[in-house]
Amino acid sequence: MLNSKFMGVSAKRLATRGFASVSSSLPKTQISKLSNGLTVVSENIPFTSTATVGVWIDSGSRAETTKNNGTAHFLEHLSFKGTKNRTQTGLELEIENIGSHLNAYTSRETTVYYAKTLQKNIPNSIEILSDILTHSVLDPRAIERERDVIIRESEEVDKMYDEVVFDHLHSVAFKDQPLGMTILGPRENILSIQRNDLVDYINENYKGDRMALIGTGAVDHAKLCEFAENSFGHLSKTKSRENMFGETPHYDLPVFKSSEMKVEDASVPQTHIAISVEGVSWSSPEYFTSLVVQAMIGTWDRSMGNGLNNPSKLVNTVAYAGVNNTPIANSFMSFSTSYSDTGLWGIYLTTDSSNNEKLIQGILDEWKRLKKGEFAVEELEKAKNQLKASLLLSLDGTTAVAEDIGRQIVSTGKRLTPEEVFDAVNRVNKDDIVNWCNYRLGAGKISLAALGAVSDIPSYQQISQQMV
Repeated sequence: MLNSKFMGVSAKRLATRGFASVSSSLPKTQISKLSNGLTVVSENIPFTSTATVGVWIDSGSRAETTKNNGTAHFLEHLSFKGTKNRTQTGLELEIENIGSHLNAYTSRETTVYYAKTLQKNIPNSIEILSDILTHSVLDPRAIERERDVIIRESEEVDKMYDEVVFDHLHSVAFKDQPLGMTILGPRENILSIQRNDLVDYINENYKGDRMALIGTGAVDHAKLCEFAENSFGHLSKTKSRENMFGETPHYDLPVFKSSEMKVEDASVPQTHIAISVEGVSWSSPEYFTSLVVQAMIGTWDRSMGNGLNNPSKLVNTVAYAGVNNTPIANSFMSFSTSYSDTGLWGIYLTTDSSNNEKLIQGILDEWKRLKKGEFAVEELEKAKNQLKASLLLSLDGTTAVAEDIGRQIVSTGKRLTPEEVFDAVNRVNKDDIVNWCNYRLGAGKISLAALGAVSDIPSYQQISQQMV
């Protein structure tokens, strides 16, 4: 998601010039593949003495069913609780003694385990990652202890209203489909998942050709391949050709559905609304067009104080459309969320106003403006520069670079260099924007999720009728 606060003067200059003057000195991404299909990717960053090494797995909550939803996240909790070679205490002491930091997270399509470490401890860190991924004990006693921990985590997430709204948005947009399920899973699953569910998930999804070992910073590619072979060469391939490089898709093609979920809750201090059309996949030819349109809609927060000076035109038509030029929204954020074969594109906003109908009408008017091409080339170029600056500044540090590489490799099978990304953004023109908006925003299919004072929010049918 874009944030206009990243648009500093130096970033603007970089975004405008591109990488032409420095491309020869930029780090190069090297890619190899083991015999079992595991992809090894490195990017050496000069003058660094640390590295980020991690395993990106092409599997998350989308690989689950309603019966075992929550398993991937449950595994994340148990992976640091001991292996066949290390006790939990031994693992923690070893990591502490070598000065490394381990972390992990689960998303809808990806599971990631990574370590931030000194250069000399790269092989140790990779061996530890292999151990926790492929030799976890999954002690039944630890499983029982973690249930309460995950329940408490779920309760904390329930207090994060943006997370709740986006989970609801997924559940209606991809109703009765794996992509619509939450990452943590429902409470009843958290309380009922057993060791055999975890083992089955590992055996089904933790395959060599659905994994990528990423190393960034003070890394040597040849040595990284050697470490990968030693630590992950024993993994098997999937029986079919279903892997992250798309030979055969291992997910059914999702169907975007027009629907809504409105939760009336007087205890929520402000109303949260998310409106979405079907977006694009990571590998879609329209991917960068969708990001540019997202940048044109922009982001605004009442507390930022930039008011009418915000480059987003929506500020002029919505945020200050109340009585005496007062805001009828507290914030809005255009979003573009991509998956391997689909996406969600829309706007998320918060308000304590009773003008929800006027607020949404303002958003629809802004979408119509873009559909009609009623914008100057300067507005488009400003959005493109803002996007490029945001993308560039997101690659700050070895872990951020590893994240970027891992996401691209798992989702598309390749990694676009920063130069290639800039070139793709630069090629987006006004016709691309108009055509994209008319296709995506003119289909009359939207999903809506809202939490708080929702009674005066128009229905998704009413909104859809105004889009065509």
